[in-house]
Amino acid sequence: MPTLILVRHGRSTANTAGVLAGRTPGVSLDERGAEQAAALPARLAALAPVLAVSSPLERCPQTLQPLLDARPGLLLHLEERISECDYGHWSGRKLAELADEPLMSVVQQHPSAAAFPGGESMRAMQARAVDAVRDWNDRVEAEHGEDATYVMCSHGDIIKSLVADALGMHLDLFQRVQVDPCSVTAIRYTRLRPFLLRLGDTGDLASLAPREHSAGADAAASPTGDGTADATVGGGAGAP
Repeated sequence: MPTLILVRHGRSTANTAGVLAGRTPGVSLDERGAEQAAALPARLAALAPVLAVSSPLERCPQTLQPLLDARPGLLLHLEERISECDYGHWSGRKLAELADEPLMSVVQQHPSAAAFPGGESMRAMQARAVDAVRDWNDRVEAEHGEDATYVMCSHGDIIKSLVADALGMHLDLFQRVQVDPCSVTAIRYTRLRPFLLRLGDTGDLASLAPREHSAGADAAASPTGDGTADATVGGGAGAP
């Protein structure tokens, strides 16, 4: 079966705003995110993806655009099922403010029981994303063969939930997974089991350096653990 190259979208304007963007319209890549996206074609130069799939939210197609420009024959398909988690009434709120919500401890410690007010549950988020990947795997294999590779650009919590599924790991443990902006995660699917080939690969080790400590950074990191305002409530490294 195919190899899936999962790309988390580049850093977005929600970073500096310290906001949980969710599905809020108009959230695009910031300057750093655009630089990350521009570097993506070189990072994937050794690969020959047969197609690209993207969340319809603006920041994901923006992330893939340099890759599409570099590979004119690469077609982009929008897939609603890999869109960001629907955070409902939490969308557009400050991450520092959300840290005080009682639901946040459920999201951190027992996410399989978490459902966002006016939105969806984290279990439903994972289920639709896994279904989407299985369907695209079948399509890619049928049209391009079992050794084909394809690219999918989505959001932090979506990618983390797909990694959990690939590892046979309970959703309650997916906060332990880290995927930084514009990082690459690769999963090879076979008849017997998936194999996790890369996890959150940014092409360098800068993300391992100690984070700068400031009131703003600590507030943004508090609910999520990855030290960026682009993180989501999934714990570790989701992305609005």
